[in-house]
Amino acid sequence: MPVRFERLALPGAICLLVAGCASSPLTAPTPPPSAPLVEQPVRLPPRAGGYKIGEPYQIDNVWYYPQEQPTYDETGVASWYGPSFYGRPTANGEIYDGDKMTAAHKTLPLPVNVRVTNLENGRSVIVRVNDRGPFARGRIIDLSRRAAELLDMTRAGVAKVRVTYLSRADLGGGVPIEDTPPAVANALPAAPAGQVASATLGALAGAAVAAPVQRAAMPAPVATAPLASVSTEPTGRVDQVPVAPVTRLYIQVGAFGSIANAQRLQGRLGGGLQISPIQHNGQTLYRLRTGPLASVSDADAALSRINVQDGGGDARIVVDQ
Repeated sequence: MPVRFERLALPGAICLLVAGCASSPLTAPTPPPSAPLVEQPVRLPPRAGGYKIGEPYQIDNVWYYPQEQPTYDETGVASWYGPSFYGRPTANGEIYDGDKMTAAHKTLPLPVNVRVTNLENGRSVIVRVNDRGPFARGRIIDLSRRAAELLDMTRAGVAKVRVTYLSRADLGGGVPIEDTPPAVANALPAAPAGQVASATLGALAGAAVAAPVQRAAMPAPVATAPLASVSTEPTGRVDQVPVAPVTRLYIQVGAFGSIANAQRLQGRLGGGLQISPIQHNGQTLYRLRTGPLASVSDADAALSRINVQDGGGDARIVVDQ
């Protein structure tokens, strides 16, 4: 290197060091700083799904038993799922879109339409169940972002709800299910605001078990007729229904036609579980439950303790008056 510098011609040196008349081939230009990456939800063209019930399946050591449930009418705690699920296939082969009025349920057939009513504010919407979930313990249904917005539960993240079966849903349209459209990353357009209308809903049916109860046979809950002024399709319309003056959270371990069966489980589990009789569809049922609980977080903690004691995973959070 010293020899090379000694042989450098003086005019060239002056040009390089003073005038800057040529750029050095050994020095690459500094690239401009990159703009920060902003994660955008993936949008895929819609595609048709199929109608399915599905086989029994196990998640986190809990068995779920999908079945036809035309008289399904249950209470519990709803959650909602966000942008990380955009563009993913649902359990019946459609594509999840948070702008649609859709939901996930653990055991209902796919797709079906259900009415979801926020028991805390009386807002009620129809959603199309086309996916499985939620698998967080203590959640009865997982709602799309748009459905959660219309029920005014996005800020809290959860809500006390009533879920009522309405009808089978259409299979949807768009790209055939055998096609795999390319992913398109762009921002979602703003969803239109839902219309608010007044209507009435049937009386709260109380707590009943949605999935098959293995400890004792239980009759189907009483069917609730849909609102007369509203179709059974998920149009995004919001109906305002009367709000119960008080709603309470309980952990229900089971419901039995025989009080002796309820007493046997009560004796095994203990822990402050009470037997609560209820008239249901012309029959007396004996609910084994604990509560009332002050908040969803308290109910989650109680449910976790009971599941550890019980080991069967049948206990769930219900909402009652």
